[in-house]
Amino acid sequence: MIKSRKRPETLRLRTIVPALTVGDMAESLRWYCDVVGFFRKETWEHEGRIVGAELVAGSHRILLMQDDWAKGRDRPKGVGMRLHLETSQDIDDIADAIRDRGGTLASEPEDKPWGTRSFDLTDPDGFNLTISAPYS
Repeated sequence: MIKSRKRPETLRLRTIVPALTVGDMAESLRWYCDVVGFFRKETWEHEGRIVGAELVAGSHRILLMQDDWAKGRDRPKGVGMRLHLETSQDIDDIADAIRDRGGTLASEPEDKPWGTRSFDLTDPDGFNLTISAPYS
C-alpha cells in the first residue's frame, strides 16, 4: 500500500549546517582542524582578519563565525548545545589521534546500550561534541 504524502508537504532537508559563534577564530580553527581533524575548506576575511570559516569532515560541514561582541564579551556560548557526529571509523583510533594532537577528551570511548561506541569533547567555547560509531 502506497501512503500518500501529506499536503502541504512537511519540511524536507538535504543537509543541515551548524554555524557556531566563536570567541577566538584562530584558536577555534586550530582546535577543530589541528586537534579534531576537520579540513578547512574556505575562510572569509574582513579588514585582514578571518571572521568565518567552512570546515569539512567527510561529506559534512560546519561553519565557524567570529563573535562581533555586540552582545558582550561575557556571553556564554555552547550552553545547551551538543553536536552528534557519527562516523564509520574506529572510535578508539580517533580518540587516540585527538589525544596525540594535544586534545583532551571530556569522556573516554565507551560502548552505549543503544548500539554505538562514543566519546565526548568540548571545544574552546564550550560547545559539546559527541563522536560515535555503531557497533555490532
